[in-house]
Amino acid sequence: MNYSINCQGKLFDLSSPKVMGILNLTPDSFYEGSRNLDLKTAILKSEQMIEEGVDILDVGAMSTRPGIEELPLEEEKNRLIKPLQTLRKMFPQVLFSVDTYRAEIAEMAVDTGVDIVNDISGGDFDEKMFETVARLKVPYILMHTSDKPQFMQENTHYENILTDIHLGFGRKIKKLYSLGAKDIILDPGFGFGKTTDQNYFLLKNLAFFSELNSPILVGLSRKSMIYKCLETTPQDSLTGTIVLNTLALQNGASILRVHDVKEAKHTIELFSKIENTTFENL
Repeated sequence: MNYSINCQGKLFDLSSPKVMGILNLTPDSFYEGSRNLDLKTAILKSEQMIEEGVDILDVGAMSTRPGIEELPLEEEKNRLIKPLQTLRKMFPQVLFSVDTYRAEIAEMAVDTGVDIVNDISGGDFDEKMFETVARLKVPYILMHTSDKPQFMQENTHYENILTDIHLGFGRKIKKLYSLGAKDIILDPGFGFGKTTDQNYFLLKNLAFFSELNSPILVGLSRKSMIYKCLETTPQDSLTGTIVLNTLALQNGASILRVHDVKEAKHTIELFSKIENTTFENL
């Protein structure tokens, strides 16, 4: 489907798939290659992703890998805001999203010029989040998780994982619209409160969520559903990421959230070539 979102008064076209690059200001993300411990490293990583064609830079300062304890608010703020201000000034041509589930952090980030709020909790961890993004008039990535990262893998029971997540999305979309929110992007939350089999079932049936009439983001990059299945490591999971991203595109994904921008752009380019090749082109 042809989607677009309003980012700071400019329409961002999602009629063709886009790439969101992961920029972590954290020392403890699950994939060692995505850890940026200082501003210089974050700048170099941003420059690399921009050269490779990234569409959105997703900046986060708190790891949400399974089992990790919650980072104090002030620590998240200290890690995030000043570097984000610098990055926003250095790269004005790029869309930025902030990866946080705290409304206060989201508002501070938008005040620095961030375009999109990416909330892994789907509004469940901060009751002020929905009101905040609606008031700020920024696109909102509504993700599904079963619990906070420290406990989410202990809560993987669903009556029906597809309908449970679908109904939850439907309720939250209705609430967001009632508050005045405009642009909502859905993320089923691969790896967040799901078993490996549940993750693959979700991916196989990703198109089930298309009837909610919102663009779909998938975050599959180098996750445990890949490296546990292949008995390898996050460092050796790029090929698996490419394969699963291709399947996500086939099933309707509009945004790929990735560590490896060049490979994701190539994946989209080849997928689009297949999609746009018809008998008349021969």
